[in-house]
Amino acid sequence: MNETRPIARSLLAPETEDRMRAALQEVFGFDRFRPGQQEVVESVLAGIPTLAIMPTGAGKSLCYQLPALTLGGLTVVVSPLIALMDDQVAALKMAGVPAEAIHSGRSREDNVAAWRRVAAGETRLLYLAPERLLTDRMLAALERLPLGLVAIDEAHCISQWGHSFRSEYLGLGRLREVFPRVPLVALTATADEGTRADIVERLFGGQARVFVSGFDRPNIFIAVEEKRSPAEDIERFVKARPGRSGIVYRISRKKVDETAERLVHAGIRALPYHAGMTPEARAANQEAFLAEDGIVMVATVAFGMGIDKSDVRYVLHADAPGSLESYYQEIGRAGRDGQPAEALLLYSAADIATRRRFIDEESSEPERKRVEARRLEAMVGFCEAVTCRRAVLLGYFGERARACGACDVCRDPPRVIDASAQARLALRVVRATGERYGAAHVAAILTGQHGEQVTARGHDRLADFGAGADRPASEWRAILRQLVAIGGLNADAQRYGALQLTETGLAILAGTRAFTLRAPKPRRERAAAREMAAELAPAEADLLSRLKALRRKIAAERNVPAYVVFADRTLEEMAVEHPRSRRELSGIKGVGAAKLAAFGDAFLSVLKG
Repeated sequence: MNETRPIARSLLAPETEDRMRAALQEVFGFDRFRPGQQEVVESVLAGIPTLAIMPTGAGKSLCYQLPALTLGGLTVVVSPLIALMDDQVAALKMAGVPAEAIHSGRSREDNVAAWRRVAAGETRLLYLAPERLLTDRMLAALERLPLGLVAIDEAHCISQWGHSFRSEYLGLGRLREVFPRVPLVALTATADEGTRADIVERLFGGQARVFVSGFDRPNIFIAVEEKRSPAEDIERFVKARPGRSGIVYRISRKKVDETAERLVHAGIRALPYHAGMTPEARAANQEAFLAEDGIVMVATVAFGMGIDKSDVRYVLHADAPGSLESYYQEIGRAGRDGQPAEALLLYSAADIATRRRFIDEESSEPERKRVEARRLEAMVGFCEAVTCRRAVLLGYFGERARACGACDVCRDPPRVIDASAQARLALRVVRATGERYGAAHVAAILTGQHGEQVTARGHDRLADFGAGADRPASEWRAILRQLVAIGGLNADAQRYGALQLTETGLAILAGTRAFTLRAPKPRRERAAAREMAAELAPAEADLLSRLKALRRKIAAERNVPAYVVFADRTLEEMAVEHPRSRRELSGIKGVGAAKLAAFGDAFLSVLKG
């Protein structure tokens, strides 16, 4: 894995640079790249195997779509979801780019017609699921075509350490052998260091340039609250934010249906989304959420991947996710317009017990279960944090951060108690057992449990055996989790979560650094009036409403999602800048040549009205 660094300008020929800039402006309507995009695009154009880790909303799609238009030939895009493929194709066609998707959700006739256009050289981007791409027949057919690029979207699915591992992605490593001279790029929003290394090994044979954009989404206020009455908590939170689009995640289909029904009964426009619904019902609810303002989507994690709605103002997790990767990806669906948004997680010990049961019951290899258990412990550490939550979250992905001022811990610091003595006791046991055991084993020693694993190793004869029997094992596990969260201990996933002392842990053990824990406190309603973005002026808000109405009408006529016509941020810029001519309209971000030709007059009629 190579270190990330900017690509030297000399690696791109001047004519390639010119084509890239022209496509960026004329097709996508942008006069400059977003942070992190240009380095990835230039790496791909230089033919370098490339892995890009970019946060949700950072513009990953452009990092392969722009090279596809610049390089020429056919680009194959591997995507895991039918809905995601169709939305991407619709958006490209709306921008004047010939694109196709071939998948099981389309009729055989439609797929055959799409392939004929591909074979005739009429298509620039072809979207395929991995299992269809990797058939011998499809690979042989593609070998006969002028292939310019292969892009792997949602690349974390290839890694067994990834939070959304998919076995059908495993065979994608064949692509570098089948198409040895074709550039390969992989992209994902969420991958910790172990997942990145696994992707590079499996997909690129160990050699790739890795770009990691900053994981921070500073416009999202992050909060965690104790869950006591989730139905009431959800209703109260949503009612306090009338007219705002939001997503409420629940752990099961039953809870989704119950929550959506309760919100509707409370007068809130809420829609359900889960895998137990018919594809038609899911598609209808998704399209309504994308096209209309103020809808609350209540969903399982089946909803969200590839959703491009920029004005989602909050994401509420009413059940704790199983990992920080999942949590980060899901909260990233809020505030993609850069305006203030909120992420609230309701947390309880029962949630964690449910997640642990899921891990125990899944039919996977022990090594995979160990990784999932480690991820869950990191999630718990985040929920129980007494220091800046954003620093804990970013630290998990290997990014250092100072106290952010935009999380509940920074805004309303919890009352903490000095638990340095307890931490030193726990650290002594970790060291005395050779730093080879996980939290459950250490807690058993501390509480004096004569279990088989403890006695077989002679740990019942340690000086500190039973020295912590004044508190339950669950509290000792919480202390150990917090020691991991602050970097005092490292949990080694490759050694069954074995706890190892770090420099910080040694400082706590030596008494040169204090260790604090959150003190219990009565629940109270958190301040709901967090500062949100400055509202549009009344005239601008009215104009934005009329622009969105026109967008909905055009989207319905063309049977595409509303954002495919224009993104929310593009309409907002129109409402503020108020362009009066086609030339002025072309200067709005997101208005490319094809969209200007197709929709310019219609939108100008509203802008001039």
